[in-house]
Formats: sequence, structure tokens, C-alpha cells
Amino acid sequence: MEEARWYVAHTFSGYENKVASDLKTKVENRNLTDMIQEIVVPTETVVEIKEDGTRKESERKIFPSYLLIKMVMTDETWYVVRNTRGCAGFVGPEGKPVPLTEEEVKNLGVEKVSVEVTYGVGDIVNVIDGPLEGFSGTVETIDVENNSVQVTVSMFGRETTVDFELDQLEKVED
Repeated sequence: MEEARWYVAHTFSGYENKVASDLKTKVENRNLTDMIQEIVVPTETVVEIKEDGTRKESERKIFPSYLLIKMVMTDETWYVVRNTRGCAGFVGPEGKPVPLTEEEVKNLGVEKVSVEVTYGVGDIVNVIDGPLEGFSGTVETIDVENNSVQVTVSMFGRETTVDFELDQLEKVED
């Protein structure tokens, strides 16, 4: 079987959640859960601070009128998505679905990439990617949720704290 890829579907304005839930129901009813694996309405949490100092959190759609769907593209799955009420079709030339590249999926943050962290605070690590590749330093803090690590690196005789992503470092073996 072909591997599932991410596609973008266009919906009528304001119908993103309705199309997503209708499509999920259709997928379950037709037993297509192995073919249409995920349906996502990309959102972000926005914090508004009112004039009186109160904080209000709300969800905002990152791409209004679009859904991201991880699916194996076949005539049947195309038909199921395309004929869901409120769905205007797929994004691509002449409505022909074009899968997102791995780079686009990574940039959209749709799939959480889990990184196994083999180092801890106080460990000496080597930088294996980025502009400081080849440098080494001491881990100060690790924030797995935000994919960031603070490392103190010695550059030009000065100690400097630098932020890295989790996968840019590897522990120096004793």
C-alpha cells in the first residue's frame, strides 16, 4: 500500500470544523481509517490582553478555509473528500491534489517530530547542525515542549549562552 501523504483541501469560509467532523464521520462509516488517517484544522492559541489587564485566550485558524488531510490518494478517497458538503476541492493545478513536501509539513508543524534527548542539564554536548557546528558547550536548560536547549558555548574566549533545537546537539561521550 502507498504511504499516506499530507494534502490541502479548500473549504467554504467558516466551514472548516464542520467539513472536518463530517469527513471524520464519513471515514469511520466507510471503514477508511487506514486510508484517510488525519484531518487537521490548523489553529494557534492567541492571548489578548484587554485594557483592564485581563488575559483572554482564543483559538485562531492559521489558514482560514483550508484543511490538512493525511491520506493515501486513490479515486475512492479523493471522491469521499471532494464530495463532503462544504469542501470546494483540493489545492493543486486544476484541482489535482498535490501532496505537501516533507519540508512544508515540517514548517507547518502539523506532525510533531519527537526527538530523543540523550543529554541532560550539565552535560557537555557537541553542536552537530547549524552555524555553530563543531562547537561544544554545557547544557544549561532543556525545554522539550518548545524544542529548545540553552547551551553555554565558549567563543573567542568568552562564555555565551546560545539557543539550539533539540536535534542540533549530541552528548559528548566520556
